Amino acid sequence: MNFTLKQLRYFTTAGEFGSVTKAAETLHVSQPSISSAVLHLEEVTGLQLFVRHHAQGLSLTPAGRQFILKAKQLLSDAEGLGHYANTLGEDIAGTLRIIGFPTFTPMMLPSLMRKFTETYPDASIQCDEGHQKEIIQQLADGRYELALTYDLQIPADIEFEPIVEFPPYAVLAADHPLADKEELSLEELAEYPMILLDWPMTRDYFFSLFLSQDLEPDFAYRAQSLGMVRGLVSNGFGYTLFNTPLVNKMALDGTELKAIPLRGNLRPLRLGVAKISQFRLTPVAEAFIKMLKERSVELTESVFTDKRFYRNLS
Repeated sequence: MNFTLKQLRYFTTAGEFGSVTKAAETLHVSQPSISSAVLHLEEVTGLQLFVRHHAQGLSLTPAGRQFILKAKQLLSDAEGLGHYANTLGEDIAGTLRIIGFPTFTPMMLPSLMRKFTETYPDASIQCDEGHQKEIIQQLADGRYELALTYDLQIPADIEFEPIVEFPPYAVLAADHPLADKEELSLEELAEYPMILLDWPMTRDYFFSLFLSQDLEPDFAYRAQSLGMVRGLVSNGFGYTLFNTPLVNKMALDGTELKAIPLRGNLRPLRLGVAKISQFRLTPVAEAFIKMLKERSVELTESVFTDKRFYRNLS
């Protein structure tokens, strides 16, 4: 094929933004340069890569989605080859882009990132957060090489390797009528109002726990942030269900929370690393996964001190 890495970079940037204008601004080139690169790629491949929307940007065709994954892989390999040449293949180098689920990423990733960059000073990590739907979509689009997330509706074209298992548990205010219990059942909780962490797929998971017991929860309040859920619970508006163990058993306003295990055969969530099946990992990604597995027990035990709320799988 007669095309250049520069043309592939112009195409992938336009595909990520869905806009020639934004791609040109990001790459500091002219809009005609972006358009010319895309047209050339379509001509030499015989594929229609974009659908053009008048005054509304671009959207990738099915063929374009497949092609952009391969293009990003090739660009990543080219970057890796450059680092290899600079280091004679002896060092782990380059940038690793990761996206993680926001319930555990702030607690576990920063210390791992520090250890990794201390071990491999020529490597850098960019870590973002997103809800499960966003994580799966952006991983599929090739924006991130790895995702650290739960096993919630993982599609067939994404490989998922579990590392830690988190059972669901109840979180209540210290003065809740059920707060003195050692364990709780969903049947006991269903009689009280519930505060729902209303994220895509997350809400479906919690609702499915009740359905598995032929119960109907009372979703009295819905919140879009962990901080708001914790605050509503600690101030007596209802209980909630979490999976990731509480590190700090206080809400942001200083009121107290209590975590109580649940009885019954309830499906846990497994935290693990995910990647596109057809995407070959870079050396820096492979090194990161290796370190994550090696340190998973240490990480979870240092962050989540109550072992009733998690189980290491690696």
